Amino acid sequence: MTSFPIESDIHRASTLPADFYTGADAWKSVRERVFTRAWQWVADIDQVRVPGQVWPFTLLEGLLDEPLVLTRDADDTLHAMSNVCTHRGAMVVEGAGVEKALRCRYHGRRFGLDGKFQYMPEFEGAEGFPSACDDLPQVGLGRWSRFLFASLAPLEPVESVLQPMIDRIGWLPVDEFRFDPTRSREYLVRAHWALYCDNYLEGLHIPYIHAGLNSVIDYGNYTVEIFERCNLQLALARPGDEAFDPPAESPDFGKRVAAYYWWLFPNMMFNFYPWGLSINIVRPQGPALTRIQFLTYVWREDKMDSGAGSGLDRVEREDESVVESVQRGLKSRLYRQGRFSPTRETGVHHFHTLLSRSLA
Repeated sequence: MTSFPIESDIHRASTLPADFYTGADAWKSVRERVFTRAWQWVADIDQVRVPGQVWPFTLLEGLLDEPLVLTRDADDTLHAMSNVCTHRGAMVVEGAGVEKALRCRYHGRRFGLDGKFQYMPEFEGAEGFPSACDDLPQVGLGRWSRFLFASLAPLEPVESVLQPMIDRIGWLPVDEFRFDPTRSREYLVRAHWALYCDNYLEGLHIPYIHAGLNSVIDYGNYTVEIFERCNLQLALARPGDEAFDPPAESPDFGKRVAAYYWWLFPNMMFNFYPWGLSINIVRPQGPALTRIQFLTYVWREDKMDSGAGSGLDRVEREDESVVESVQRGLKSRLYRQGRFSPTRETGVHHFHTLLSRSLA
């Protein structure tokens, strides 16, 4: 098993070595020991709003490639389960819709909307049949507000990961945010997925890479708060620029917050702006290729074009350029690893520590 120890004291610690980002063994280890256990955003509740609705999807296409299906049964209960028939491995649900049961079209095996085996023709005389092995395997399913999350083998409930974020921004009416497909985007970055997260998790590069963003946030008061499985970058607005007005019960009361940048291990970002929310999903496609999905949920459309939450496409392209430059640099025979800034790279150190523990 590949291991990459990280010193717990950031003042003495070095970053993950280049081998982590370029080695085939590290790639496989992270896939199996990190991503199979992690929670992933998978759907909006609208995909399975009413009893009978089914919605097939692939969990982390390009990395895990696990065929799953969301269902809402007649008792109004949500389920997440394998979408592979327990007879011969055919896909069960091949399109979204409303169903009374799940039926594999290959040989007619039928399951309930809860995944329980119901019927299979021509199996008279089969001993010990049916058994629990004939049910569709269930996977972890979690919900917060209008968002659904799934995990193949979760180490903890999704609420444990999300709770610090929920506690901090719970005063926002997230249930009222509405998905806007016209403002959502996908990007293809020619770099390792963790390099993209490294870049996201520190503000040190902002004055050098993001002139537009730097002009609307107070870089001198940019802070990072570390939690068990997530962290928060809190950006305050410059005078006159768009900002939240947190209520008295918020720990941020009296602050002009330009953005809450929440990162959830290992690959999800929830970025709250005065106009709403941008969910960024980092989807590894290969050791040097990553797909980034921006999902836009609008709350106050009149605020879309001002403050830290404006010009996200430009900020993304600026990030892509520098991250791809790092990917090329990591191929150098003369570079091994760097050091952390104790004042500006605590988020990156936290990320590397979590990865190291997962692989230990």
